Formats: sequence, structure tokens, C-alpha cells
Amino acid sequence: MLQHPIITTIALCLLGYLSGSVSFSILITKLFKGVDVRDGGSGHATTTNTIRQVGWAAGGAVFLLDFLKGVLPVYIATIFAPYPWVVPVVGALAVTGHCWPIFWQFKGGMGLATAGGGIFLINPLYSLIGVGILVAIMLMIHHSARAAVITGIILAPVYYFLGMRGVLVWITAAVGTVIAIRFLIDWNRQYRELWLDREQQA
Repeated sequence: MLQHPIITTIALCLLGYLSGSVSFSILITKLFKGVDVRDGGSGHATTTNTIRQVGWAAGGAVFLLDFLKGVLPVYIATIFAPYPWVVPVVGALAVTGHCWPIFWQFKGGMGLATAGGGIFLINPLYSLIGVGILVAIMLMIHHSARAAVITGIILAPVYYFLGMRGVLVWITAAVGTVIAIRFLIDWNRQYRELWLDREQQA
């Protein structure tokens, strides 16, 4: 790895964004169905949209690969980052790349799996707590996008309240901000079922 801290920081940030920009949902749907996953369903390059168009096996593969897009850049950053703040920035950039990928006209997915991967690497238990909070809010308000926005905003403060400090809180705040911004696009979308089979946006 390059020794100069600024060059190393730039390289890690590029790694985060570019790895996030590899859209496995688009690639797998094109491979197995010959279509762009964004042309149907929700219009997003997501696990759930892949399930709608290709099936559960393809969707499961997309989820795992998107999750690893959050794990691997953050893992590399924890080893080589010259400054503590680089790790959460790399995690946020991986999610940013997933949501707005340079390789796909900046039209990608929603970032939950990638964000979850980064948090999971830092603390698996608290990543599961975060999933529980997201699901609980979703079940209370019956709207996935609004639940994701709320969770993205409150999760880092919740972790802090529970006694966590350091990189877990910062990476959660960083990726949570990206998630909240991304899901605002679906704030007014109507749902027939939670997560799947969305109505057309009003």
C-alpha cells in the first residue's frame, strides 16, 4: 500500500466508491434475463427488484454481493487508513457508489445491504440491533422508505445512547446519512406489500 497518508486516503476513498459502483443487481439481471433491472418494478437496482424479475436465488446472490461491497472496503480501510475518520468515510462512499454508481449513469440501488455490511464488519451484534430497529419502525408505520429514512437518522444516536463510542457510531452516522438521503426519493411511494410489489408512484 502507498505510504503517503494523503495518497492512501484518496486510494481508500476511491476503492470505497468504485467498489460500491459495481451493481450486481444490474449485472445478474442482464445475465439471466437480458434486461435492465431498473426498467421494471421499483425502478431501482435492488435485491427486491431482482427477486421480482429473476427470482429468489438471483436476489439472494445480489444481497450477499451487495453486503460484501460494504464489508470489504471497510475492512481494507481498518487496516490501512492513516486517520480514524477515513474508515467511516470509506463506508459512506461504498454506499454512495451503490446508490449513484459511476458505471451505470448514477442510477443504482438503495444501499441498505451495503450499509449493513460496513456496520456488520465493525460490530455484528449492533448491526443486528439496527436491522431490528428498521423492521420495528417499518411494521409500525407500514412504509419501507420512510422507515429507512428514520432509521438512517436515529441509528447512530441510538447506538451512542446504548453506550457505544468510536468508529461504530461514526460509520453508522455516515452510512445512515446516505441512506436517509437516498430513500427520500421513495418517501411518497405507495406500497401494496412491505418490500415487494410496489404501486406506481403517485
